[in-house]
Amino acid sequence: MNRPSALTQRIRHSIITRLMVIGIAIILTGLALRFYITSTFLRAELENIVAAQLDAFAGYVASDIEQKIGERQHFLRKLAASLPPALLGDPQKLQQWLAERQELQPLFTYGIVALRADGMAIADAPAIPGRSGNNYRDRDFIKAALAGNESIGRPVIGRSTGKPLLPMAAPIRDARGRIIGAIVGATALAEADFLDLLQSRKIGASGGFLLISPADGIFVAASKQELIFKPVAAPGINRLHDQAMKGWRGTGITVNAQGVEEIVAVASVPSTGWFLVARLPTEEAFAMVSRAKSFLYRNVVPGGIVLILLAGLTLFFVLRPLFLAADQAERMTRGELPLAPLPVVKQDEVGHLTTALNRLISKLLDSQRELSQIAHHDILTGLPNRLLLTDRVEQALARAQRNDTRLALLFLDLDNFKVINDNLGHEAGDSALVETARRFSGVVRDADTLARVGGDEFVLLVPDLEPDAVPGAVLAVATKLIDTARQPMIVCNETRLLGVSVGIAIGDCNSSFDGLMSAADQAMYEAKKTGAGYRLA
Repeated sequence: MNRPSALTQRIRHSIITRLMVIGIAIILTGLALRFYITSTFLRAELENIVAAQLDAFAGYVASDIEQKIGERQHFLRKLAASLPPALLGDPQKLQQWLAERQELQPLFTYGIVALRADGMAIADAPAIPGRSGNNYRDRDFIKAALAGNESIGRPVIGRSTGKPLLPMAAPIRDARGRIIGAIVGATALAEADFLDLLQSRKIGASGGFLLISPADGIFVAASKQELIFKPVAAPGINRLHDQAMKGWRGTGITVNAQGVEEIVAVASVPSTGWFLVARLPTEEAFAMVSRAKSFLYRNVVPGGIVLILLAGLTLFFVLRPLFLAADQAERMTRGELPLAPLPVVKQDEVGHLTTALNRLISKLLDSQRELSQIAHHDILTGLPNRLLLTDRVEQALARAQRNDTRLALLFLDLDNFKVINDNLGHEAGDSALVETARRFSGVVRDADTLARVGGDEFVLLVPDLEPDAVPGAVLAVATKLIDTARQPMIVCNETRLLGVSVGIAIGDCNSSFDGLMSAADQAMYEAKKTGAGYRLA
């Protein structure tokens, strides 16, 4: 049996080989976890999104059906209340009376029918052969109406029309409140202004709607026409359907009677006791998950292989000095080279270099922060300078355009400051400026920007003002600034009085920084000249 060659042994025991094997295991494990986590996350997110959309669809369509039924009930109720009782004894006039109202408001596709108290139809509009003269007392909704209750009947195939329709009835009373008949309206389920939205629309490519009457156990309407008036699935076949039949409403995932997994949303149509189902097969709803998996297989796996190869090459070049040193040592052991110090390559040195570089970066970041502070803030007071103020104003103008708000710029110039500066010196002047900045900062909002733009000149930006708050809120701020500036100040152990003149410019999205500054500066000079304290530009 041949011994492994030196090259084979070297490859087998190589650090690079071991690291590549470990890397392959890590990458494969990571890919498996990524596939599982990504697909699980995407499915959960899509389920929430699709469920919310289906719930909105179901709620909208159910509300639309409820509104249309309510309109018809209201019309029928008003019609019954306004029908003169004497007309029940004159079918011809009653026919004309009904026709006039049906023509004015044709909510019922198959018209309206007037019945006597015995359930006999005596007039209808429009007239349909065979409808007048029929007795409808055997219908439950007619019995309810003749008993004094408004009612909605079970969806049926009309005796006279032969078409699917929804009947409803309201009682007719005489002046004493006695039941003397009933008024009936019948609407075609497929009517363009009734259930057409439900029956003609799909959700996606294969989803749709179902309108179910739990009391009757039938599909009243459906996106699939062949289901209309068919019985619903037997108990035990569709879990969420069984719960919906018992009153549950909401969203979830279930398997329908055909064995197709669906995500569904259920909403009520209260006036009828029906419920609406918006449904979409999960295969279509979660198609994005399948596409994402396919994408990962097609791109991540090849990418992982390339990454492993690149990692191996990188390790080879990183460890090449070590390989050379090991080869040199081996040649010395064989006597091919004289003994000499070996080049030392250790991870400790790399770590030390990294630590040194990190310290250097830390110092650079500190210097950058200091430079940024100097560039954007006043050295004496620490307040924002003109450069930072310009940026804040531009941001405030952008928000004003988005939100239809206003902003104000208050130009503040100290009164009597020159006296302190000339009599007590520049250090005293600086101390007065610092104290003034502290006082002004104490009366402005966190959202406002107080900046020092000159020797004894400050500017206050008041952003995000509602139109109806201008100028009252701004004048209140100006008054606070004037009051705080007038408070006595101890400078170099002497009590001094300062004041401030305020120029106010109010702007909107059409304003500019330079325009506002110029207007506020001019208003400040007017205020200082007149001694008014503040002046609105």
